[in-house]
This record gives sequence, structure tokens and C-alpha cells, in this order.
Amino acid sequence: MNTTPSSALHVTSTTASDRPRSDQDQPQVDATKRVRATGERALVLGGGGSTGNAWLIGVIAGLFDAGLDVTEADLVIGTSAGSTAAAQIAGATPTELLAAILAAAPQQRTGPVGSDGGRVAVTPVADHMERTSKIIAAAEDAADMRRRMGAAALDLDAASDGSGQARWRATVAARLLSQRWPQRTVLVTAVDAHTGEPVVFDRHSGVDLVDAVAASCASGFAYRIGDNRYIDGGYRRNENADLAAGYRRVLVLSPFGGRTRTPLEWGMHLAAQVDELRARGSRVETIFPDSNSDHMFGANAMDLSLRPPAARAGYNQGSALAEQLSEFWR
Repeated sequence: MNTTPSSALHVTSTTASDRPRSDQDQPQVDATKRVRATGERALVLGGGGSTGNAWLIGVIAGLFDAGLDVTEADLVIGTSAGSTAAAQIAGATPTELLAAILAAAPQQRTGPVGSDGGRVAVTPVADHMERTSKIIAAAEDAADMRRRMGAAALDLDAASDGSGQARWRATVAARLLSQRWPQRTVLVTAVDAHTGEPVVFDRHSGVDLVDAVAASCASGFAYRIGDNRYIDGGYRRNENADLAAGYRRVLVLSPFGGRTRTPLEWGMHLAAQVDELRARGSRVETIFPDSNSDHMFGANAMDLSLRPPAARAGYNQGSALAEQLSEFWR
């Protein structure tokens, strides 16, 4: 097994809301306390933009075609573009999803702010990255950063005509072959734009799957659900693998390779999450894009023309890793 820093598989097999509200207001929304404390298998799908979504589908399809179906996980955690993938695999086979990406008409880079290729703002990606980097640099800690990100998103919304909400919801809905929450436990992460508090949606939250995914992917604006507004779940953590604590086997797919833009002392990076999982006795394996495809992520994550090659790269990795992962997963 390749154990170099740029390897595709990193194995650690040791077992080592909106404004403050009372329980009477909206007790059903945040699913955090409903997550089972223990379980067998958890699949974690991290954020990563349009190319990240394509890569996630490619990896899952490669594993699937090689005989390993990770979509049967007892728990699936989706963040930002990973939330789209989590919803997609609940409504179609990985092979069908991959075929749809590869069959899509070639598209040019559009430069929007958002996840999974939706046009929700005209601000170029570079400008968005610059603005959010300044917010991160000015923040005292992760909680302060989330509050500042939420406030900035709300300010942008106040200056807009409000039409982006409906367009973004339609974009997300078009990507989901099924808009019903699956019976298997799926968690979709977001952050309350008003308070900066993390929120986790599930099928018991009283929120449509389309809205949960749209909120989780809202990195450049605040998405409205009822009277509340939410921003990208990646502002909690890019993978949110820690939500799988207590599960015996946790497979993490991270398009950004476990990296974080935040200071390491904030503990938002994947290595910190893996440490938390190990401390609870989980066996963890992570899959990152290999060195040959790494250029398709990060600054190029919203380049729609890179979706097919990102999906193919993921497929090749999944196909190659299926045998190594089989004993761990089964």
C-alpha cells in the first residue's frame, strides 16, 4: 500500500440555529442529538466545490463497479458539495451518477460563488476567496469566524434583489434525482448565519432535502429556510467527520485533501477530526485526490470544465482502492 504523503489512501486502522430559541420553538431542526452514539459504518463526504462533487461521485462509482458499495453505510455525512453527493447517491446508483457527469455538455469556467457548480452570485471565485481569507485572518477563533462569515453573507443578501434564492434552490433540485430524504441516516451540515452556530439537518428536521443541501452549499450568501438563514456547512469543518464518533469504521472522502484555510490551533483540519474518532475507538480510512489530479481542486474547484476529468480521476482511484478497502468496510 502506498504510504507517501501524496498517496490516495491513508489508512489508520487502529481502534485506538438561527437566533437563540427554546425547545418549544424549533426543537426538531438540529439533528446533532439524534445521531446514534454507536454504529458500524459511516461514510463522510467533504466539501470541495463543483470538481469536488464530481470527484466524490467518481470515487464512489469506482468502488461500486469494483464490487464495494459504500452507499450502504449506516450513516452518511455530507458537507457542502459533499451534501449534494450524499443526496445524489440516495436517489441513483453511483454508475448512473458518474455517467451523467461524463455525458454532460462541456462547460466553461463561470466563476460563481457557491458549491457544486451553481450560479448564485456574480462575484468571481478569487474575490470570494480574498474576502473570506480576510474574515478568517481577523477572527479570534472558529466560533468568531463563523459569526463573521454569517454576518458578511447577510450583508451581501441585504444588498441583493433576493432573486438568487429561488434560482439556487432550482439549481440544487435539478441535481437530485430524488428529493426525498432516504430512510438510511443522512446528515447534512450547515451554519446558522445569524448566530454562527453549527446546525445538522436530517430527515426528522422538518426541512426538505433540497433546502438542507442548498443551505449546506451556500458559501457566498445566506440561504433562507423559513425565518432562518444558513451558510455553508464547511464553516463548521470541511469534512465534519467528528459527527461519526462512535462508529466502528469511518471512511472519509476529502476533495481538499484534508487541508484547511483556518489556523491549525482551531482544530478544524481533518487530522484533528481523525484523532477525535480514534479516541472513540473508530477505525478510519481517508481518500484524497492523488497528486496527478490535485490541480483540479482548491482554486479551480468551481471550474465546470474540470468536472469530467475530476470524476474520471476519482473513478480510477476508487477502482484501484476497492480491494484494499474491502476487508475494512465489510
